[in-house]
Amino acid sequence: MLRSKPYRLLVLAVTLALAGCAARPAEPVTWLPRTAPPTPARPSPSGSAAAVFAARTSPVTAAELGASWKAGCPVGPQDLRQVKLTYWGFDDQAHTGVIVVHRTVAADVTKVFGTLFAKRFPIRAMEPVSAYGGSDDRSMAADNTSAFNCRNAVSSGKPSWSVHAYGKAIDINPVENPYLFGDEVLPPQGKPFVHRSPYRPGMAVKGGVLVKAFASVGWKWNVGGANPDYQHFSTTGR
Repeated sequence: MLRSKPYRLLVLAVTLALAGCAARPAEPVTWLPRTAPPTPARPSPSGSAAAVFAARTSPVTAAELGASWKAGCPVGPQDLRQVKLTYWGFDDQAHTGVIVVHRTVAADVTKVFGTLFAKRFPIRAMEPVSAYGGSDDRSMAADNTSAFNCRNAVSSGKPSWSVHAYGKAIDINPVENPYLFGDEVLPPQGKPFVHRSPYRPGMAVKGGVLVKAFASVGWKWNVGGANPDYQHFSTTGR
């Protein structure tokens, strides 16, 4: 059958176009996601860089006080508060500890430890003495910073309540800051720190961060007299 000239030209154009497509290699297809993938999170700052001071005060029960309290103590559980707070450890990391104090000094104690945290003063451990069965000796041996403990003062005089029994005294880093009671060093682990020079981390020294922090809230450092108690800070100086 004879075709018209326009028809023949159309067929030729289509044929040439198909031939050109076949001669050109196909390009690979890349599928793009609808949205860009999430950016990998940056590593979070180290614990020391990211830490901030936090403190929370709450009531404490007789059960929580355990062996550190008993009937007949000069204050009852209703007079005490537990302060959960952040502190720097000797590992240069932030930790959370708990200290039990009298309700009337909880705000001052929080301020002191806030200052110590800001100055990065190191503390070995901070647990209520109940964690040590109410034993001051065991708590000191563990280099534990503590406050309330219903016990008598360590002295050679007539038995009397320690200021700790009122929750108004705190012992800081007992190993680095031992109590020199006559020929005794309490705790015995503190013997390397009897000589107060050179300065080593965690020590209480005149004009130092620790002493100044307690002085700022009116607390006293018990280092006067023949038996210096380097670890001991209280509202009374005893």
